[in-house]
Amino acid sequence: MKPVASSTRLPRRAASMFVLAALLVALAIGVGGLLHIAVVTRLDRFVLDTLQVQTASGAPAPGAVVVDIDEVSLAAVGQWPWPRYRVAALIERIAAEHPSAIALDILFPEADRASLADIQQTFKRDFGVDVSFGGVPDGLLDNDGYLAQQMGQAGVIGARYFYFDHVTRTEGPLRPGVGFDGRLDLLALDRAPGVLDNVAPIAAQTRVSGFVNTRVDADGVLRQLPLLIEYNGVVHASLALAATMHALGVGSGTVLSDRDGLSIQLSQHRIPIDKAGYALLRFNGPSSGYASIPAVDVLTGKVRAEDLRGKIVFIGSSAVGLNDVHPTAVDREFSGLKVQSAMAQNILDDRVVRRPVWGGQAALALGVVLALMLGLLFAAGRGMVLLASLGVAVAAVLVVVGASIFVRSGVFLPIGVPLLVLATLVVLAFVARFVLNHRRAQRWRRQLENARQVTIESMAAVAETRDPETGAHIKRTQHYVRAVAERLQRTGHYTGTLTREYIDLLFLSAPLHDIGKVGVPDHILLKPGPLTAEEQVIMRRHAEFGREIIYSTAERIEGDNFLRIAGEIAASHHEKWDGTGYPAGLEGQAIPLSGRIMAVADIYDAMISRRCYKEPFPHEAAKALMLDMRGKTFDPVVLDAFFAIEAQVLDIAARYSDDDEGVAGSHD
Repeated sequence: MKPVASSTRLPRRAASMFVLAALLVALAIGVGGLLHIAVVTRLDRFVLDTLQVQTASGAPAPGAVVVDIDEVSLAAVGQWPWPRYRVAALIERIAAEHPSAIALDILFPEADRASLADIQQTFKRDFGVDVSFGGVPDGLLDNDGYLAQQMGQAGVIGARYFYFDHVTRTEGPLRPGVGFDGRLDLLALDRAPGVLDNVAPIAAQTRVSGFVNTRVDADGVLRQLPLLIEYNGVVHASLALAATMHALGVGSGTVLSDRDGLSIQLSQHRIPIDKAGYALLRFNGPSSGYASIPAVDVLTGKVRAEDLRGKIVFIGSSAVGLNDVHPTAVDREFSGLKVQSAMAQNILDDRVVRRPVWGGQAALALGVVLALMLGLLFAAGRGMVLLASLGVAVAAVLVVVGASIFVRSGVFLPIGVPLLVLATLVVLAFVARFVLNHRRAQRWRRQLENARQVTIESMAAVAETRDPETGAHIKRTQHYVRAVAERLQRTGHYTGTLTREYIDLLFLSAPLHDIGKVGVPDHILLKPGPLTAEEQVIMRRHAEFGREIIYSTAERIEGDNFLRIAGEIAASHHEKWDGTGYPAGLEGQAIPLSGRIMAVADIYDAMISRRCYKEPFPHEAAKALMLDMRGKTFDPVVLDAFFAIEAQVLDIAARYSDDDEGVAGSHD
């Protein structure tokens, strides 16, 4: 038999199907990237976070600084909330150092109950007593008014917070203090139905305000900030954006659109944003790396002028109790106050991360190209080591190129789609190769089984040319031995030997049990009458002849030899349980199980069959004779199993009867 070719090249139809499947996978993943499905989005976020961590410079932010009402300041000056006059004093000290802008990341939505004016009103209302304070300037009687006055004089950018879960009403228009023009029609901003603003005296004196809203991604990590939100038809700026505009002396920004997407133009600075008005942050390092000055140091005059002069100063609190911290790629507890500072510095340095709008389409196209490349290589029969190595190499190139572009230009290319395409197709190739090899192995196994059967049948045919014994005898004994073996297996006997493969080989090998008769002379083999003692000796040698014929053939076959069982059967099916059989006089368990099973099948069939020297025995007569030989000629367990399936035995005998063949048999 000609062996099957071992080429790994796929059949043409299978190759075409794999290439088509690879392209469909790439298209599905690419479209999923455009639609922001979770698996692609998570991979892109992971890549972005890794780039943020690995490329963080650790350099301090030179253009923005935080004045922090931290734990030390609260312990030294007083617990939160501070009286408004103390915040006003802090602003006055900062303004004296001439920063480029001051942004107050603190909201005062309710009146200060600690004001002297409020105390006067409370005593008048509750006790009817007029309380007066001597030597106090009028401006200090109202803390809210005093803070508003200081904020107005210093041009402080105030804070607002927009609600998206309920509606609020405001008296009069809510002025942002800055404006935007240009391609506003291309924006799809978040529209807030409600707002939390400073108490009226402070709001009235605040010329510019910015919102302090943040939003983490679905995985709970802060990567981007909204720079624009729409409220009552008016576009409002974030605190960081409004403060930076004030520092640059810019009262309005222009929304532009180019091939990379939307951006806000502020003087010489351009801030990339998406349609919703969000900008991707770029961090220099963890929160601790951003400049921070304790508020108590400012109040006590321990701050150098150059630490504040010409910088955007954000005033707020990082106190633990306020819980204003956010998980980021570089720091799991990044201060919300410093997030504003980081965004302002990003704008000043033109380092806001740009994610081009064409990135998704480019990723899809690249994924299709990679799918076509891997698909064609796989279809051409290239090895899995090559494909896997190529996939890893291409993935490494994508990561290196993406990182290089991110470092040099701040552009983030979404490489999650091509990376996922590569990983999916390499796995798919492994699976397809496994399936292909499995099918080839099955086909080869079928061909091998066919070859085994053809070999055995060919050898049996040689014996039949000398022995006129019927082909039906071979069929019957084949099915007898298999039925007995299966019965023994079901009843828990010889389970270590009777595997499925063993039983199949037993069935295939049974026709060779008398192949040794080819070595017996015709005048003995075909003698119509009883044999003499000398002829009987020669006749009995057919068991040895059979073993030699089969084993000489088996020696030329490599591997697990399927002729081993055939040799056992030919050599031992005339052995007897009590040791009086031939050719070796084996006894009991020393006789191979295959020979013991064959002995029962062969003798039963010889008894019920017509021979040239005898008439067939009825089944019951054959059964009685064989039961008399239990424990003498036959293994008791095997004989009991044979007659335990008596109905099946009779069915086999009837199904493969030799009534139509009319062939006389030889001597056994």
